[in-house]
Amino acid sequence: LALVIEGLPASQSDVSEERKGPKIDAPDGAIQGFLRSTGLTKDQLKIQKDPKGDFYLAVTERKGRPTPVVIAEIVPEIIRTFPWPKQQRWGAGDLTWVRPLHSIVCTFDGEVVPFEIGGIKAGNKTRGHRFLGNEQFEVRRFDDYVEKLKRAHAILDAAERKATILHEAKQLAHAQNLELIADETLADEVAGLVEWPVALIGQFDKAFLDVPQEILISTMRANQKYFALKDPKTGKLANKFVVISNMITKDGGKNIVAGNERVLRARLSDAKFFWDQDKKIRLEARVPQLKDIVFHAKLGTQYERVERMRALTKDLIDRIQPGEAATAQQAASLCKADLVSGTVGEFPEVQGLIGGYLALSEGLSHTVADAIRDHYKPQGPADSLPSSAVGASVALAEKLDTLVGMFGADEKPTGSKDPYALRRAALGVVRIVIERQLRLPLTQVISGALQLHRNQRGPMDCRYIVGELLR
Repeated sequence: LALVIEGLPASQSDVSEERKGPKIDAPDGAIQGFLRSTGLTKDQLKIQKDPKGDFYLAVTERKGRPTPVVIAEIVPEIIRTFPWPKQQRWGAGDLTWVRPLHSIVCTFDGEVVPFEIGGIKAGNKTRGHRFLGNEQFEVRRFDDYVEKLKRAHAILDAAERKATILHEAKQLAHAQNLELIADETLADEVAGLVEWPVALIGQFDKAFLDVPQEILISTMRANQKYFALKDPKTGKLANKFVVISNMITKDGGKNIVAGNERVLRARLSDAKFFWDQDKKIRLEARVPQLKDIVFHAKLGTQYERVERMRALTKDLIDRIQPGEAATAQQAASLCKADLVSGTVGEFPEVQGLIGGYLALSEGLSHTVADAIRDHYKPQGPADSLPSSAVGASVALAEKLDTLVGMFGADEKPTGSKDPYALRRAALGVVRIVIERQLRLPLTQVISGALQLHRNQRGPMDCRYIVGELLR
């Protein structure tokens, strides 16, 4: 951790503090108490005139202290009170922190600020990369700290590390006539894991490309922190990946790549196993298993939720695009079936997507498969909308059922908490209605969704919920 502050004065400014005391005719005990609190004598007090009566005034002149002295008091306190979710104690000391402290560099205007914490004295010496630059070196100011760290194979700035990672990964992909699949979140995470990023390229068996690419990407990303590559001509996933090492090796990274390829092969084998097993069971046969998954204690199971969504989807599709009720209801009936699949159990982030792939693998129409895939959309302002009217009706049904149910269960979002992502659901409804230019009587639709909940779970205050949602 590094903190740099520029523009500090050499010392604090002199301070004059005024403190109002008791009236001059106050009891002697009150005056003596005021003197003790200020550390002054009665002769040192001033008299301030006031329409309500004269009173004593204590004026204290405090000389400004040198800045290094102030820093030496502040920094140890900051370190001790740093808020970590989990802390540990090490050695014989009493300092608890997120990790064992090895050294502290603290300088002001090029000179060491002396203090000690946890048995470690502040100084002006540090080290770089554990293996590539582990010799101690001295630093005086921030500029030479950054420069010497880099010479010791440690890039201080996380943004610079991230830029290096993306640049090297793109260069490797380009050399293979491939394209890096953009992943800013992963780049941020990997930038926090390395000091001296070195991009290397590996590959896996093409047989794994039979598995939906979202599963493969999820495996590489979540478990191994690998960047996925694609063929720019086809847009399909390539059987190669980029791994970011924190080491320069004599063999150019061959052993590192080989080790990562072995690990990834095992991960992808698991993913392929789950996918192959899931294809053996039709989505329709999975629906009864949703009875064992509780959606919310007050709102029943996922199976009951699907029943509500099926009815609400019919109402919506009849308003949006009449004649598609059977297709839309089929999509609504099957949209949650992949929750009981092995693939989603292992990779929860691909729910919906897997349902769409399974629907296609068993010969269902693209309209149904796309609606299953899209029914969580949009999941944010940058996400796309469902691609069809059927998909839009299922997505609206899913979000409205959630909103009505959670408001009815008194699970409304607060200023700081929204555990059920109700704001996102509401914004999703608004986006679908506006961007698809739908004309929907929302009061009637919300009331209909509420009635479906009441039919299953009992009375809810209809006017309250409809009013709250519309507001």
